[in-house]
Amino acid sequence: MSGYFDHIDTIKFEGVDSDNPLAFKYYDAKKKVLGKTIEEHLRVAVCYWHNFCWDGHDIFGAGTFERPWLQGNNDQAAAEAKLDAAFSFFEKLGQPFFCFHDVDIMADASTPKEHVENLAAIVDKIEAKMDASTTKLLWGTANMFSHPRFMAGASTNPNPDVAAFAALQVKHAMEATHRLGGAGYVFWGGREGYDTILNTNVGHEMNQLGRFLNMAVEHKHKIGFKGDLWIEPKPHEPTKHQYDRDVGTVYGFLKEHGLENEIGVNIEPNHATLAGNAFEHEIEMANAFGIFGSIDFNRGDPQNGWDTDQFPNDLRENTMALYYILKGGGFKNGGANFDAKVRRQSSDAEDLFHAHIGGMDLLARALMNAAEMIENDKLQAFKDDRYAEWHKGMGKQMMDGNATLDDMANYCLEENTSPAPISGRQEYLENIVTYVVK
Repeated sequence: MSGYFDHIDTIKFEGVDSDNPLAFKYYDAKKKVLGKTIEEHLRVAVCYWHNFCWDGHDIFGAGTFERPWLQGNNDQAAAEAKLDAAFSFFEKLGQPFFCFHDVDIMADASTPKEHVENLAAIVDKIEAKMDASTTKLLWGTANMFSHPRFMAGASTNPNPDVAAFAALQVKHAMEATHRLGGAGYVFWGGREGYDTILNTNVGHEMNQLGRFLNMAVEHKHKIGFKGDLWIEPKPHEPTKHQYDRDVGTVYGFLKEHGLENEIGVNIEPNHATLAGNAFEHEIEMANAFGIFGSIDFNRGDPQNGWDTDQFPNDLRENTMALYYILKGGGFKNGGANFDAKVRRQSSDAEDLFHAHIGGMDLLARALMNAAEMIENDKLQAFKDDRYAEWHKGMGKQMMDGNATLDDMANYCLEENTSPAPISGRQEYLENIVTYVVK
């Protein structure tokens, strides 16, 4: 199926003066920014599921896309046709990374044994493709939410036999990721939550999830996988409530189960929106807790209260996201995966390219804006000044553990003055960002 994209030329960087819609205007892969190339900073990845496994169907209508490899049964031949199309797309786009779920890449299976065999068969083919390509694996994961067996969760299911099937999938998906040189492995708990507390033992389910993740960590070390492990926070949908609802919740869960030094987070802005949080809030929380890992760059629709998974196009939002990512040290094993899909009416092969070109150009612009902000970091200078008193006097004594509550109270009495309010200068700081975003 590699012929599907043959009519499209390799996508090249042509600069902002180009009027070619199938060319990069800002994503100059080898351009240096803060000492690293744009490609090295962003580590952009194509997701397998939305681009090569979805035919454009939704709950109200049939598929709208002409995807030849999705016609008929999803047997081994179809899985290999899908693989040909995917790597043809990667090559045309010059994409450094891709990501997958186990069931994205493999032929359908009806038994556990067949699942293991079919995954192994396609991993052989992927390995051969990667040997002849420059595209690497950013991360892999297991789909433990689509099949009816997972309707009440995977590791959190009331039936331990379902959790055993989930263990089978995680074991083999992690081993496949390890074999293919993946930089990380993601746990996306699509149904690790509940629809009603009436039939749910919440405490038991969270303990099931904690033990399951500990077993996964143990297996990572057993097989010698050197990549990172990440949880992807999401508050709800498809379940009413999920146990990994946002970064703060995930960190508390990891601490409870002794996993805070083993597992980080893969953040998605659309999930942040559903949780009532800003994208940059989730990044800074992850930085604060030391668990920042990777990003699924996309956006939601403010008029739709669900996970629309649209390609990002908000330059200001993504400038601030890249600013906080860079402030936290940048991507290490993680990267910028587009967990996004074209709209159902964007039905041509070209539309897949338009979406990724736009997303990659947007992130390149955001990266350059963020770098400019860091080179003349007025935001950091303002915060340093605002918190300066905590580095001396009673503030420092308190943070060093050398002051008691009595000491603080007596200090207040000795000063005998009420602290004067100090402006937070929000509008001034917002203007700083406005003047940089371009």
